[in-house]
Amino acid sequence: MAKSRTAKLQKIFVRQWRKHRGLTLQRLADRLDMTPSHFSMLERGERGYTQETLEKLASALNTDVGSLLVRDPTDEFWSLWDKAKPGQRKQIVEVAKTIVRDGR
Repeated sequence: MAKSRTAKLQKIFVRQWRKHRGLTLQRLADRLDMTPSHFSMLERGERGYTQETLEKLASALNTDVGSLLVRDPTDEFWSLWDKAKPGQRKQIVEVAKTIVRDGR
């Protein structure tokens, strides 16, 4: 007898990105050619998503799929990271390594 399994959906930061970009549920749903209720279910993790959906979401939210999956744009660190120039980003990484290594 086979056991039934339900896949646990990975949390994605759709709601946070939507709000970060100042978009309403309706407006983003329109951009994605979805109903607001369908999009709301996806946002709450009650509905699955495909790679294609993630790519459309990322594009509509002016970000990339990786960020959509792992970055909460409301986290202060990412706001600083986004504003930093490439040389500054390298410095940020070095400072973070020092802090973690030294346990400060």
